[in-house]
Amino acid sequence: MTRNALRPRLMLSLLACSVVIQVDSVHAQGQGSGNTVRIDVSQLPAPPTPLPFPVGGQSPQGHSLSANSRYLIRDGQPWFPVMGEFHFSRYPESGWEEQILKMKAGGVQIISTYIFWIHHEEIEGQFDWRGQRSLREFVQLCAKHGMYVWIRVGPWAHGEVRNGGLPDWLVEKCKTRQNDPQYLNYVQRFFKEIGQQTDGLYWKKGGPIIGVQIENEYHGHGPGQGTEHMLTLLRLVREAGIDAPYYTATAWDAAEVPAKEFLPVFGGYGDAFWSRSLDELPPNANFFFTAIRSDENVGSDLHSKRPDLDARYADFPFLTAEMGGGMAISYHRRPLMTADDTAAMTLVKIGSGVVGNGYYMFQGGTNPDGKRTTLQESQSTGFPNDVPIKWYDFQAPLGAFGRENSSYRNLKTLHLFLNDFGSSLAPMTAYFPEVVPLSKTDTSTPRVAARFEKDHGFIFINNYQKNYPLPARKEFQVRLKTVSGEINVPNHPIEIPGGAYVFWPVNLNIRGTVLRYATAQPFCKLDQLHAYVFFAWPDLPPEFSFSATPDETIEAAGGRVVREHGSVLVDQIRPGPDFVIHIRKADGSETQILVLSREMARNAWRATLEGQERLLLSSADVFFEEGAIHLLATDPLQLNFEIFPKLELAPALFTALGQDGLFEKYATHVGKVDIKVGIEQLKAAELRPPVRMGKEVAEAPEAAVFDGAAQWALEVPPVKSPAVHSLILRISYEGDIARLYADGKLINDDFYKGTPFEIGMQRINQINQNRELELQILPMRKDEPIYLPPGSRLTFPASGQVARLKEIIAIPEYQAVASMKVRSSAALPLLPEKKRSPNVTAPQPAENRLIDRPH
Repeated sequence: MTRNALRPRLMLSLLACSVVIQVDSVHAQGQGSGNTVRIDVSQLPAPPTPLPFPVGGQSPQGHSLSANSRYLIRDGQPWFPVMGEFHFSRYPESGWEEQILKMKAGGVQIISTYIFWIHHEEIEGQFDWRGQRSLREFVQLCAKHGMYVWIRVGPWAHGEVRNGGLPDWLVEKCKTRQNDPQYLNYVQRFFKEIGQQTDGLYWKKGGPIIGVQIENEYHGHGPGQGTEHMLTLLRLVREAGIDAPYYTATAWDAAEVPAKEFLPVFGGYGDAFWSRSLDELPPNANFFFTAIRSDENVGSDLHSKRPDLDARYADFPFLTAEMGGGMAISYHRRPLMTADDTAAMTLVKIGSGVVGNGYYMFQGGTNPDGKRTTLQESQSTGFPNDVPIKWYDFQAPLGAFGRENSSYRNLKTLHLFLNDFGSSLAPMTAYFPEVVPLSKTDTSTPRVAARFEKDHGFIFINNYQKNYPLPARKEFQVRLKTVSGEINVPNHPIEIPGGAYVFWPVNLNIRGTVLRYATAQPFCKLDQLHAYVFFAWPDLPPEFSFSATPDETIEAAGGRVVREHGSVLVDQIRPGPDFVIHIRKADGSETQILVLSREMARNAWRATLEGQERLLLSSADVFFEEGAIHLLATDPLQLNFEIFPKLELAPALFTALGQDGLFEKYATHVGKVDIKVGIEQLKAAELRPPVRMGKEVAEAPEAAVFDGAAQWALEVPPVKSPAVHSLILRISYEGDIARLYADGKLINDDFYKGTPFEIGMQRINQINQNRELELQILPMRKDEPIYLPPGSRLTFPASGQVARLKEIIAIPEYQAVASMKVRSSAALPLLPEKKRSPNVTAPQPAENRLIDRPH
């Protein structure tokens, strides 16, 4: 991750928006009637202005990218992209394509990736761009599937990598992160290598690379440092042919960002593995709507600690590159992140003015093997944290072994909205209520913001705080003062459930019909079908209020339609596959509004199949590739889907089962496989010595300490069923650290945090055909000075230590492929593993292809 490990602090958001007008805060004993929130959105901002330096560019196909002081621009229109971090060198190359497609299905448009120097030149002069270190092949796969790429070239990156990504030999030879001639010579050589690997893959050549981040969390000051050093790095980047429309630099924690040439980017995390605290952290600023871009600049009273930092970036678009898609763990602090932690923060940042949303991480991974050392951050190398040797799952939306985690589905409900409505949202200004929370501990004041342009926009509501439950907001209503008058949303006060985080449209133009407001959340559009899709939050009754016009007929079977006071209200809605609002005009045109439940929206995907935009529902993991629907699930009964509109013919091996409301159901049959893991204990744990302390926090144990770990031999039988895509080994245990070895080689490790240790067997099988596995569990001592999340603390026996294996199970992940091209009984493989070139020492001819708008 890209946290300033040397200055451990929480951080803020990523891609943001524009000029933010904040009404002076008025604190009072109450807010009038119940939880009535008043927001004045009638004060219009000045128009956006050009940036003080050239930015953007044009592709050979005539597509353009640019930016102004408020937002990014694509082909002349405001653009609100979604970006997700995927470290190619932390993931086997045979799995890249599938994971890229999963990111695309989840609404991600840009893949960002670090290029860790130590991963490519651990030994001086010996560059390695082979296999999973092949930057070129990774970028080409992104291009193949219409994904943009943002490379983060460092040289210093962090990302919980040894030396922040700088090779040992470099650190020993010269001063780094400044204009030291020897350092710059090596940097120039490294950048030249990157330029060769990416030759022909930049936007101006028709390639997917549109952005470059230089350095990370840079705070150098003095001769040859600061702005001078950043501009030197930029010059070296360009000289190496690394030429992109956008250059960015991280701006949190008062970092050094030159006033010209760079777009500042921000971030925010729901917890902090780098914190020195061993207790629950106080309420996090990222769950409060605020115009302050860097969360470490938010005081306990929610006011800016340094307004000068806010002013420095006021004339740049509010972009994020590191909204926490999860959280790493360190030896001394092991926080857990939930799906709601991640998604609620994201919604808050969008409501606060972000105009481009980027995650760190979106795809988890595993540290590659080092040639001379392990490659993780550690206190022994001068960094303030010890992280696992191999584990870099990051609790990300897509895990280290490829599975879609629950946060993926929560975020997808936001991403598909941004893909369809982002061009309208990006120019909208963020506005805040007359009464805002008094402090981070204020649980009584509603958390609300609005994004508006003139008289239309969106209301954002957050009633969720990590680790600090918020009460239901009774009698809740928002009173907006717009340029065309006042509007109450909704007409009559309602209750916002505790834990809800939602946004509602106001005066949304739906094909010429004005939706005054809805208490359901927009999800996506199906333009070819003239259909809009919304979903309702549990226990929050959805209602739709339309401006009534004589030439319209509004109907909703199963709901109530009431005309009153010049509007049409649709309520008493039961969200589901069969609820549709029909809007018919006198000219015969019709628009449909589908209203799903939140769980249906979490299980919903949009894709173009057989030349038709369609909405697909499935509880399986889903992605799309070349006219095929890929379904993955640990329960074979979940390998089915519903789709609207129905397909022309049922795909091979699938049967049409009739209608479920608007949706046609399709199912297939896959036989279940039972796999029994052989387990033999080889050794009981020995009494462990006390944990050593580093400079401030506990240190991870040395290798010799593991001689006293409990040990088991494991045997996992081979799986012969073609229906099994992968096999997950789930190890439930109690202890301090678990490690899994194959033929004596460390495959993965886990710092105990109350959740199972899961490993994908496909990684093991690639290096260990004999499946000779060994599990080690190092005991946890009762007196260890570490933070564990609520509910995961252990009960200790008289010995004062625990090393217990509770259960090991092998979980098959089944696959089914519904092809639109094949209607026979032939089985279809799932993205067969590609044969890779053993050597990529010189770049191959560039594959120029049109990079259209990713869908």
